[in-house]
Amino acid sequence: MNILLIAINAKYIHSNLAVYSLKSYADEYREHVQLLEYTINHRTDYILQEIYKQQPDVLCFSCYIWNFRYVQELVTEFHKIAPEVPIWAGGPEVSYETETFLAAYPMVRGVMTGEGEATFLELCRFYVEGAGGSAAADIAAGSGRSDNTSGLEEIAGLVFRDREGKLVRTPAREPLPMDELPFCYENLEDFENRIIYYESSRGCPFSCSYCLSSIEKGLRLRSLDLVEKELQFFLDHRVPQVKFVDRTFNCSHSHALAVWRYLQAHDNGVTNFHFEISADLLTEEELSLIAVMRPGLIQLEIGVQSANGATIREIHRTMDLPRLKQAVSRVRSMGNVHQHLDLIAGLPEEDYGSFAESFRQVYALKPQQLQLGFLKVLKGSYLFEHREEYGLAYREFPPYEVLRTRWLSYGEILKIKLVEEMLEVYYNSGQFGLTMKVLELTEDNPFELYLKMGEFYERHGLFAMSHSRIRRCQILLDYIEEQDPLHRDLYQETLTFDLYCRERMKSRPPWAPPLSEFKEMSREYCPKGKNMHLEAFWYGMEKILQAETLETYPAKADTRQFILFSYEERDPLTGQAKAECIRRDNGRICGS
Repeated sequence: MNILLIAINAKYIHSNLAVYSLKSYADEYREHVQLLEYTINHRTDYILQEIYKQQPDVLCFSCYIWNFRYVQELVTEFHKIAPEVPIWAGGPEVSYETETFLAAYPMVRGVMTGEGEATFLELCRFYVEGAGGSAAADIAAGSGRSDNTSGLEEIAGLVFRDREGKLVRTPAREPLPMDELPFCYENLEDFENRIIYYESSRGCPFSCSYCLSSIEKGLRLRSLDLVEKELQFFLDHRVPQVKFVDRTFNCSHSHALAVWRYLQAHDNGVTNFHFEISADLLTEEELSLIAVMRPGLIQLEIGVQSANGATIREIHRTMDLPRLKQAVSRVRSMGNVHQHLDLIAGLPEEDYGSFAESFRQVYALKPQQLQLGFLKVLKGSYLFEHREEYGLAYREFPPYEVLRTRWLSYGEILKIKLVEEMLEVYYNSGQFGLTMKVLELTEDNPFELYLKMGEFYERHGLFAMSHSRIRRCQILLDYIEEQDPLHRDLYQETLTFDLYCRERMKSRPPWAPPLSEFKEMSREYCPKGKNMHLEAFWYGMEKILQAETLETYPAKADTRQFILFSYEERDPLTGQAKAECIRRDNGRICGS
């Protein structure tokens, strides 16, 4: 019996914790279960061929918004070439509106709804030892497709077709105790160069109306002794990054504090741990502990979603915004934790003006990353059930992204998309930090800055092509020529600083002064074999970093300042090279 589990991930570096957990929980049937992972970058024709070559007796797909279109095509085409093979699906994309899915895809035998480990184990037992196995034997003997489903009705958590094609829904399955879930990372070779996903809890105590996690009531925690043992496994193997998939990691303060204390005490100097948290829940004890962690030991993802009070209330979100701002600012001042903040456009009660204000407030917190996303109207969520009430028009196909709402037109969403695009390129990339700091001061709200940049790209047809980093700089200089030409030479220098702060450029930016003008000095400070670069500036870069208005930026100096970039000494959060100012003293050059 060959039971094939298929995962189609968004990127190669991702792994699918769900299918690994299913396979591990069904370990007693491990000789019968095979797991294959692909990405959405693979052609469906290639995936179809590879699945067929494995000659599965049973085929199971893990369904999410990023891969559901692929699954829909694959189940349709695979059934044509192997109609005798029963096809099963599971995951959030098919756990809700299940009957609708099965009606649209009659070639699918059934769906595993909700939490799948125990259901998959019993399904394996059905096919290996029960009536399903007998059916497979009949097929192997050449008797054609068998519709023997006797015994499936005893497996909780299924919706399936009986012999007459009628849909049967079995009782919902009770969630498993967290300690009964397997640890599926014993063989780390399968995860080389990929992100490790780990869960120490399931469920969420909150009821945010856009989120599926709010459907499962209550919170289940994995025992700390198990969590510590498993985290030590990652630490011992010095994996680069572990992402906790706990929906709100710090909703249990004792649990979060214990895990963070363990990581602090057993830090290997290499592994980074990612957590999704509610910043307004952070306690003084937790903040004090975070303050003494190694830079880069943890990173925090914080869903703000909106700064509009009416929106927060309408989506049933529990959030103390002033306290969140205070916590985020305090963590930022520590200088040792990468913070990723989220905003969602298209939520109820959020119009174009209030979203721009939400953007301004969250941008002012200066996280390392600010993700501007758009509402996904997910099947099973409160917003899905009340979509007509909120005037939600959204894409018919995954990822079900909002097109308009009662408060936001499609044209306004297109403007926000321009902001999103520019934010990714010029802020989240971390490649233009100093330049953007200057540009921010040209607008009262940075939302307007990124919108104007996006409109500039649009007018000049720049979205239709890919651009190198140098080209992005040149486009920015063209935008500056249109918006702030008096400061062009200042921006040229900040762009030069930004470029060399990231890497030792192989191609010199065309606006930078010739290296021959300070060749001897460069030889002195950057001897052969040293990964360093010396650059000349007419403006004081350290004073630009401190300036708060365009009027307080330093004037062009009479003599050059020199900055030494050391690429072997990088900021653990940003990856930027150490930048050291070099000054003249009694006619010679010396470090300052």
